[in-house]
Amino acid sequence: MKILTLIARLLLGLVFLVFGLNGFLNFLSMGPMPTGLAGQFFAALFLSHYIWVIAALQIAGGVLLLVNRFVPLGLVLLGPIVVNIICYHVFLNAMGWPLALVVTILWFIVFYSRRQYFAGIFVQQTSDM
Repeated sequence: MKILTLIARLLLGLVFLVFGLNGFLNFLSMGPMPTGLAGQFFAALFLSHYIWVIAALQIAGGVLLLVNRFVPLGLVLLGPIVVNIICYHVFLNAMGWPLALVVTILWFIVFYSRRQYFAGIFVQQTSDM
């Protein structure tokens, strides 16, 4: 399990580091812009420069996973991005869903290995403090 977790953490960190850097440097060809709602979604991200925030969070989370420091923080930064990737491929553009599924599985493997750090958020509040 330790080797699986190590491989998952490194692959997840590498994926997000590469795609985050691509948000700034554009070294990967992403193909033509999608049409319809998916194209409008991407146009809004690019025109508002919101894509830079997403890319910066991907780089930060990916680096934290790769250097094995503050991994729970890296998972917290990347969790909402993973959810948005899955939602994009489910609701807007079915192309590319296998990579989205792999990234989601990798995220859950790393999360499961560090679940003790997230135990506090799954506790029901019983009294006001």
